[in-house]
Amino acid sequence: MSILKTIIIGLIFALCAFQAYAVSLLRDADIENAFSELSKPVLQAAGLSPSGIKIMLIDDTRPNAFVIDNKHIFITTGLALKTRTPEMFQSIIAHEAAHIAYGHVARRTQNIENARSVAAFGLALGIMTGALSGNAELGTSLALGTSSSATRALLAHTRAEESAADQAAMSYMAQSRIDAAGMADVLDIFVGQENLSANRQDPYARTHPLSRDRLRVVEGRVTAQPKPAQDKNALYWHDRAIGKLSAFVRAPDWTLKNTDSSSHEDVKHLRRAVAFSRQGKLEEATNEISKAQRKRPKDAYLQDLKAELYMRHKKFDRAAKEYQKAADLDGTNALILAGYGRALLASNQTNKALSVLKTSRQKDFRNIRMLRDLAVAYSKTGQNGMASLITAERFALQGKTKDANIHARRALDNLPRGSPGWQSAEDILDIK
Repeated sequence: MSILKTIIIGLIFALCAFQAYAVSLLRDADIENAFSELSKPVLQAAGLSPSGIKIMLIDDTRPNAFVIDNKHIFITTGLALKTRTPEMFQSIIAHEAAHIAYGHVARRTQNIENARSVAAFGLALGIMTGALSGNAELGTSLALGTSSSATRALLAHTRAEESAADQAAMSYMAQSRIDAAGMADVLDIFVGQENLSANRQDPYARTHPLSRDRLRVVEGRVTAQPKPAQDKNALYWHDRAIGKLSAFVRAPDWTLKNTDSSSHEDVKHLRRAVAFSRQGKLEEATNEISKAQRKRPKDAYLQDLKAELYMRHKKFDRAAKEYQKAADLDGTNALILAGYGRALLASNQTNKALSVLKTSRQKDFRNIRMLRDLAVAYSKTGQNGMASLITAERFALQGKTKDANIHARRALDNLPRGSPGWQSAEDILDIK
C-alpha cells in the first residue's frame, strides 16, 4: 500500500470524530507554530517527539480535544479560546499526549472495528472534504456522517484511562515546571456536565468522562506542590495564538475594542491588522503589521500575514513580492510556500509557481487549496497527466471517490506506464 493511500485511510479514521455537522479544519502557519512552541515541553516530558506530533485546530465553538493516532492532537476553537492561560492550553496537550504515550490510541483503533457494528457509519472519503485546506480564516466545509453511537465508541475514554491520563499529564507538567492549576481550571469548565443527558453535554465531556473525584485529585496535587513561576515564552506564544485566533473568529469591532487584553505590543498590532483586513481596510491592516514587524523584524509569520492580506485584496503582484520575503525568512514552511505559489500563479508567473507548489506538496500534501493550484500550474505548463493526477489526489482527500477515479484514469492514460505518477494514480483507483 502506498504512503498516500495509507495516510488517506488513516486520516479517514482520524476525522470520524464528530457527529453529523459541518466543521472546518483551520490551518494557519503562525498559530500552528505557536501551538508547537507551547506544546514542546509537555510532549518532550511524555517521551514524544514535538516535531512528530501536529496540533490541529478545528473550527467548532463546542469545546473538545482528542487524539486518534500518534501523530495528531485535535483541539477545537471553542476549547482553545476558553484557555485563559498558557498552562490551561498546555494541560490539554499534556492530557492528550498521555493518551498517546499510554497506548490508549491503539485500543481505540480496535473501537473503529467495533463501531462498524454499532452503526454502519460512513467511512466514505467524503468526510475528508476540505479538512486539510490551508486557509487561516475560512477553512473548507467538512461534512461528517458519523452517528453519535459510533462516535462515542470510537472516541470515548474510560474513567480509568482519564484518571491515568490526568496523573501522567500532571507528571509531565511538573517535569516541565508548568503549574498544574491549569488542568484544574480546564476541568472546572466541565463541572456539572456529568449530570446532563448525553445529548446536552459538551463533546469533551462525552468523550472524556468527568467526575468531581478527578477534579479533587488534581486540586489536591496543585495544593501539595509549590507554584512554579510562569514561563514568559509560554505567555507570549499563548497570547499570540489565542489573540490571532480570536481576531479571526470574533467580530472585527469586538477585536478592535479589546486588543488591550493582549500583554504584548506586537500581538496587539497583529490582532488589529486581522480586524482591519476583515473590514476591507487594507492600508490600515498593513500599517498595523508593519508596526508589529518593527518589534519582530525577522518574523516569517508576520510577513506571511502581510502577503496574505494583499492576496485577499487581489493585489497579486504585490502579494507575490511579500510572500517571497516570507519564504526568504522561512523557506521550509509548507503553508508559506503554498501561499507564495498561489500568488505567483495569480500573477502569471506559472513556471516559478509550479516549482514552489511542488516543494510545498513535498513538505505537506494535506492542503486542498495547494493541490488545486498545483494542478492548474501543471495544466498551464502542458503537463496534463500530472494535472490529472494532482486533481485525483485532491478529490481523493475530499472523499469524492467517483471524481478521483475519473481523473486517476485520465492520469493513467497520459503518464508513462510504471512511472511514480502512474503508480500513484493506480493507488487512488484502489481506494474503495
